[in-house]
Amino acid sequence: MQVHYDITQLPVFKNAVITIGTFDGVHSGHQQIIQQLLTEALAINGETVVITFHPHPKMVVGAKNDIKVLNTLSEKISLLEKHGVHHLVVVPFTNEFAGQTAGAYITDFLVTRFHPHTIIIGYDHRFGAGRKGDYHLLEDEAAANNYVVKEIPEHVLKNITISSTKIRAALIKGDVQTANEFLGYSYFFSGQVVEGNKLGRTIGYPTANLIVDDMYKLIPANGVYSVKVVCDTLPKQLLNGMMNIGIRPTVDGTKKVVEVNIFNFDNDIYGKNLTVFVLHKLRDEIKFAGLEALKIQLAKDKEESLKFVIEY
Repeated sequence: MQVHYDITQLPVFKNAVITIGTFDGVHSGHQQIIQQLLTEALAINGETVVITFHPHPKMVVGAKNDIKVLNTLSEKISLLEKHGVHHLVVVPFTNEFAGQTAGAYITDFLVTRFHPHTIIIGYDHRFGAGRKGDYHLLEDEAAANNYVVKEIPEHVLKNITISSTKIRAALIKGDVQTANEFLGYSYFFSGQVVEGNKLGRTIGYPTANLIVDDMYKLIPANGVYSVKVVCDTLPKQLLNGMMNIGIRPTVDGTKKVVEVNIFNFDNDIYGKNLTVFVLHKLRDEIKFAGLEALKIQLAKDKEESLKFVIEY
């Protein structure tokens, strides 16, 4: 997959079959659109082009403090590549871009930049200043601009909306099983390993403390989870572990942390990047009477966690 960031330097796409969207999560509903793109492109010996925006449009024209995304841009790129998309165009979303008229969006952006053979879009897609552009306007301009418009089926669009809502709600509750079912893969995030207070070492469960890369990335609810981990220095090795998200009440913690205990692993990975695949929530974070009680519980957590990592 080729990724393009400069819309003034795009190649000439061959019979471009394009679609536009945030594709946050690249979940099962999005995958149906990608399959429709691939099928249409194959029929005309064309190339698939997914157009997405960065940052998320709501961060520019909405209440950005309320935004939590399922994928960072790099994660989205990786997921789309796995599904066979030929080209991903990352459009810088600015107030200026958002302010262009719907007509200019079609002629100056879609037609001039992409020369589409086919545009696959939802009936509810809105674009241009005041969100005045829609599917019907694209249809009205199709003949004059020599492209075909095809509608994404309503049931697919509803599936996308329902899936995205359910995934976010499930992760916020810590219901990883539901989130992963809708995603079609295990939810994941990345972060850099930083020094903590090293308390875990004293009770036999050393942890890698993570600073998550993107402040807008949705992190699951506080609790203890079964996880798989990949370290950037060991990119082909999936490591088993368990993760705690929370404030560590047993040691009177006040700051939310993300810490991962990697089983049977003692490498020095400070400053390295970890990707954590969240498999299952084991329990809520609770306060224990002391470190010995916590240690006993962690042994139980590890035993339970291994049931899920072995099945993965």
